[in-house]
Amino acid sequence: MTETPVILFDGICNLCCGWVQFLIRHDKKSKFRFASIQSAIGQSMLHSGGISNKMPESVVYLKESQYFRESTAVLEILIDMGGIWKIFSVFKLIPNLIRDGIYRFIARKRNSYFGKRATCYTPTPENQKRFLT
Repeated sequence: MTETPVILFDGICNLCCGWVQFLIRHDKKSKFRFASIQSAIGQSMLHSGGISNKMPESVVYLKESQYFRESTAVLEILIDMGGIWKIFSVFKLIPNLIRDGIYRFIARKRNSYFGKRATCYTPTPENQKRFLT
């Protein structure tokens, strides 16, 4: 397990890849590392956390030996980015059941709304060092 926070994402989902690109642009300290859920390392990390590998609809955030999923993962990532993004911590006041329900609804519809890729996301050469392979 890496000490650096890792974000596992669905590498063929346009929404998920857009999220990763957003994070790369706004993560000024290069705090996060990334891996697609479809990659060997992504599968290994899911397995290590006891998380089903048949769930690419969820972003998974690994931080300090903890695994966060769904809406909690998104909120933890935004909070850990710091700065203005910490304002999203207010959404933690909403019960998980409601937050995750909204998250799952979007996750189920994401490919029909945003489309999906034929192959996994490939980072640009300058961002390659941020991706686990």
